[in-house]
Amino acid sequence: MQQFVIEGGHALAGEVTVSGNKNAALKMLPACILTDQPVILQNMPNIGDVRTLIDIMRALGVQIEWIGANELRVHAHEIATTAIDPVLAGRLRASIVLAAPMLARCGRVNLPLPGGDAIGERRLDMHVFALRKLGAQVNYDGQAFDMVADKLVGADILLTEASVTATENAIMGAVLAQGTTIIRNAASEPHVQDLCNMLVELGGQIDGIGSNRLTIQGVARLNGGAARIGADYIEVGSYIGAAAVTGGEITIKQADPQYLDMVALVFERLGVHWETRGEDIFVPATQALTVTPDLGNRIPIIKAQPWPAFPPDLMSIALVVATQSAGSVLFHDWMYESRFFFTDKLMRMGARITLCDPHRVLVQGPTRFNGVPYISSPDIRAGMAMLLAALSAKGETRIANIQQIDKGYERIEDKLTALGAQISRINVGELPAEFTL
Repeated sequence: MQQFVIEGGHALAGEVTVSGNKNAALKMLPACILTDQPVILQNMPNIGDVRTLIDIMRALGVQIEWIGANELRVHAHEIATTAIDPVLAGRLRASIVLAAPMLARCGRVNLPLPGGDAIGERRLDMHVFALRKLGAQVNYDGQAFDMVADKLVGADILLTEASVTATENAIMGAVLAQGTTIIRNAASEPHVQDLCNMLVELGGQIDGIGSNRLTIQGVARLNGGAARIGADYIEVGSYIGAAAVTGGEITIKQADPQYLDMVALVFERLGVHWETRGEDIFVPATQALTVTPDLGNRIPIIKAQPWPAFPPDLMSIALVVATQSAGSVLFHDWMYESRFFFTDKLMRMGARITLCDPHRVLVQGPTRFNGVPYISSPDIRAGMAMLLAALSAKGETRIANIQQIDKGYERIEDKLTALGAQISRINVGELPAEFTL
């Protein structure tokens, strides 16, 4: 078992380069199953979730090798089995997006229920709906899905919600389907765009990339090729938050700032600003850290919404920033009912937070964080948020269950140490009962 030990109170300074987009990587890897030719994936983050997905795909017979520090060669020349390993699938939410590539390539897949972060119920109805529209037969026994399709056929798919992963499954099913598919109310996040651009590079025909309406003309086969994963804008937002709460001054290299407009608007409400310098982001040490109220001095609401609105995965980071900003702000994540269930740990560190209901919290700042001897990370984003709190806290904090953070952030302690943070990874034995909060 590993923990992070953080001595807080040190302002970050220097340059950092973020890794490739986690959510793009976890969809572009399964997309390689759609072709029997080799595919090179560049800027691949070497994180826990990617390593789990690689294990799943290797168990299917896919050849995958690291040919560089962040470069993979994937060759799905033959698929040895259509049954997904249930243990590995249970560790990864993104295992659900193996459904469409396996159906398109093999005509069948047995897919156990996916796992993933404990941030609330995330239903799979939209995936099943989209795949059935494309001609798949889907049976579910409460433990796994058995899916069969003699052939996939283009369809008009209107999603009842702009689900990212359902959109991606529909795209991967449609790209080799017979005829034309139209996906309406499609998600349009940067990682969805990365997936579409990759498939076009391999010979797919997709129009409307970046919009909420995609038109896909199915092709007989895809070729090999290469594709690059864009910067992880959630990691960019995390480092912006880290600079703000520590009073630091950092430059985030190759940040793909074209995707940060809404993030900038929300962070400005919390008194945080930055400068765009080409492909880089410069976060100065001089931050107002004052909440801008709504008209009539009303408490502002930061609400997670589908792209291009504020992304749900940055809610936890923005919440920590709000604890250091003067004023009150309400956070509302309507998507995940357990997103804010880590805030009691921030309150132990000194934050003034009121959990209004499972979807909303009221934050009143600023309050100084104090280090605590033990807190545990429940999920990727909460873990990173707690790490930010520890970086700004007075004294030492220990964070356990850090494999959750490793699932989404590559070499996080190395990057933070290079910026001047006092953080180390240690191996520990089982904790005594008094440290199980």
